[in-house]
Amino acid sequence: MDDVEKLLKGTVEELDRLLNAKNVLGAPIERDGATVIPLVSFGFGFGAGGSAGTEKSGAATGTGAGGGVKPVGAIIIDDHGARVEEVRGAVTTIADMVADAAAKAMARRRGDRTNDDAG
Repeated sequence: MDDVEKLLKGTVEELDRLLNAKNVLGAPIERDGATVIPLVSFGFGFGAGGSAGTEKSGAATGTGAGGGVKPVGAIIIDDHGARVEEVRGAVTTIADMVADAAAKAMARRRGDRTNDDAG
């Protein structure tokens, strides 16, 4: 059972390293006086198990894990203050979301609201 405990401990330590605020908030992107901070959502699952074995069968241990990350929005900070923009559509990529948010922020900075969904 020591092997199972070692595997489980290693898995939990790796999850602890991965699951922190730095991974939910992306690196800020600054351009023309606006800052865009990407927001993501992630989920995970894991399991571990093992057997000490018998005289007829050997000991066995194993772990497994899976997860995923998806963009959910961005925090935009510009001359008009700070706001959260959400990702729209299931196939929107983080690059599309950031590019759109940056374009809106730059348009607002210029005073051009034609590219802004708010009108």
